[in-house]
Amino acid sequence: MSKQKCLPYLAVAASLAILGCASVNSTADIDALTRSMVQTSFRDEGMAKVERLQQDEANAACSQAEAAGQPLDAGRAQAIEAANLKSVQWPRDGRLVGDWREGEKIAQNGRGMTWSDKAGSVNGGNCYNCHQISKEEISYGTLGPSLYHYGKIRGIQNPDGPESKAIVEYTWGKVWNAKAYNACSGMPRFGHAGILSEAQVRDLVALLVDPQSPVNR
Repeated sequence: MSKQKCLPYLAVAASLAILGCASVNSTADIDALTRSMVQTSFRDEGMAKVERLQQDEANAACSQAEAAGQPLDAGRAQAIEAANLKSVQWPRDGRLVGDWREGEKIAQNGRGMTWSDKAGSVNGGNCYNCHQISKEEISYGTLGPSLYHYGKIRGIQNPDGPESKAIVEYTWGKVWNAKAYNACSGMPRFGHAGILSEAQVRDLVALLVDPQSPVNR
């Protein structure tokens, strides 16, 4: 295990020593103590609830693999992706592509789901925090891949055309629930988690695939 991966365990072990414990019997003990410490270190505040700390099966499996310094088992990854793909909700009216102008506003908006936000307020996607999207925006993150020329690279000339259907559907699914295509993706599951509405997902898809969008010019 690398030095970096050991640090969280060393910190917990130090806490145990402070508490008067002589030793740690197993990794499971450390994990249990860590969960307890995290749970008692946070509280409900506004719309931000402690229940957010509870991982679902997919996140827990990926966290365990990361802690062990190993890639997720291929079979487990495929099962997680298949289950998440089934959870993708397709637009009720069949429209996958909305207004890229609204999509750009969502991509620029980093507000939402914090303790100071009002329940029911409209969330942003905060997309530039992880991705390059348009050349006009000079401040962007690099945690995720560049999305500049996303549709252009994929040859989309008419996002509503039959030749673009598979790519546009993939884009919708990826925004809705990224784990449908990458079991351990760090991308928020925007639709699946209720962060963005169906209309907002549609507009983000437009930002990525519309030839007139700044992404593709």
